[in-house]
Amino acid sequence: MRPALSLCAAVLFATAFGAAGSPPPQPDDPRLSRFYEQRIDWGPCPAAFDESMRCGRLTVPLDYTDPGKGTVGLALTRFPATGPHRLGSLVFNYGGPGGPGVSALGERLQDLGRTERYRDLAESYDLVGFDPRGVGQSAPISCGGALPVRRPDSADAAGLLRATEAAQRACRARSGPVLPYVGTVNVARDLDVLRQALGDRKLNYLGWSYGTRIGATYAAQFPQRTGRMVLDGVDTLSDPLADQALATARGQQLAYDAFLDWCAGLKGCVFSGTNRLRANERTAELVAQLDEKPLGAKGGGEFDGQDLVLAIENNLYSPRQWPDLARGLGSLVRERDPSGLVDSAAPDEDNTSAAWAAVSCADYPDRGVGGDPVAFQRQIDALRPRFLAASKVFGPGELTEIAFCQGWPAPTDPTAAIHHADAPPMLLVGVRGDPATPYEWTEQTARVLGNAVVIDYKGSGHTGFTHSDCVNQYVERFLLEGRLPHTTAACPAEAVDAEGHESVRPAER
Repeated sequence: MRPALSLCAAVLFATAFGAAGSPPPQPDDPRLSRFYEQRIDWGPCPAAFDESMRCGRLTVPLDYTDPGKGTVGLALTRFPATGPHRLGSLVFNYGGPGGPGVSALGERLQDLGRTERYRDLAESYDLVGFDPRGVGQSAPISCGGALPVRRPDSADAAGLLRATEAAQRACRARSGPVLPYVGTVNVARDLDVLRQALGDRKLNYLGWSYGTRIGATYAAQFPQRTGRMVLDGVDTLSDPLADQALATARGQQLAYDAFLDWCAGLKGCVFSGTNRLRANERTAELVAQLDEKPLGAKGGGEFDGQDLVLAIENNLYSPRQWPDLARGLGSLVRERDPSGLVDSAAPDEDNTSAAWAAVSCADYPDRGVGGDPVAFQRQIDALRPRFLAASKVFGPGELTEIAFCQGWPAPTDPTAAIHHADAPPMLLVGVRGDPATPYEWTEQTARVLGNAVVIDYKGSGHTGFTHSDCVNQYVERFLLEGRLPHTTAACPAEAVDAEGHESVRPAER
């Protein structure tokens, strides 16, 4: 999930650089041998984890071109294979940037008996999660708190730039030496050290959302050491930040339209019997009204229009959340009660938002107009009509993302440099109604990688594996048997009932 932008998080972009155009590290490099020769000392995990899970740590260099600069300890967890025919390790990343993988895997495997989408994989693979550098328990970076900046229509460019300069000093003071080295290129290099420490000749990997960027970057750097790789909810490797923000606004609107169509057909739903155009207009009116006059919220806070937008965004990640969104919107419209939406609009933890901002800026060379406040304001004003055309509801908030990296030097290890990796065939999953990673990015990344097969899921929600049995079967067939479709394969949209339950439609065999 992408957190809301914050002033404090945004300034991390200033320092998030990788090593200068450096080649991929090699296990036989004598400077790196002590890292590649590690074996993980697995021990007990926190009590909340499944009792079969083991936890450990891995040491990696801050800077692969200069290992003497220092090291980072990465947090790991592993669920040993339950069956007799082990295929090796399968490494997971659930997205972000800023998402901790250790706790995420632990949460999903607390009751493996009912987690059908993991059961077959767990028989054949050791399931492995990790916290990327700068995230979770792996030298987490911090800005000491988030300051939302989701109102480009009223933002004073000069004031925004001054605020980011002040916040940058706080971020540097709180984050430690890992801050300049948190980009995805370095995370992918860490994965290769992890692969070796797990005893695997090749990396088998399943990544969702931002995790797809990690996987694609690994495949580009280490094609000969890439095993069976699945990328689901595919991120972009190359779009400038402004283009990403515009594509995301379009994707969010497409996902909201699917929700509105579903709601319109349900008796008693907040927009029951209302056509999509009018429902969107009503939502935009609600946002404007709440921005002008926020409502009181629990805990003594306020609930404004941008809180409403964020709550809607976060409830579009799965059709299973649509009933909750419908009830929350119903209470807001009918009773002026935002309580059903407040939790969905809660800001992300400091480390999550800080890492998301830092990694994003480390990965993309776009720096806007170089920190000139006059030119910056002119750029905002020029882009606003395009964002409003994409979505009156989501466009204004996404427009704030053009503030990323304003005025800072470009990184030297951007993922945008990746093209036509000579990697083995891999499986990419794109979702037509994905609010966070638009389907167009799946096709784009498939072209960049040059050797990928796409599963085209026609439904809604962020990523396909957790929403479609059809997608799930293709994913498992590849990871367990190495079988891929010959060309792009389609999976039909799952029907969603009034309780948010999705139907079961198997893949064609």
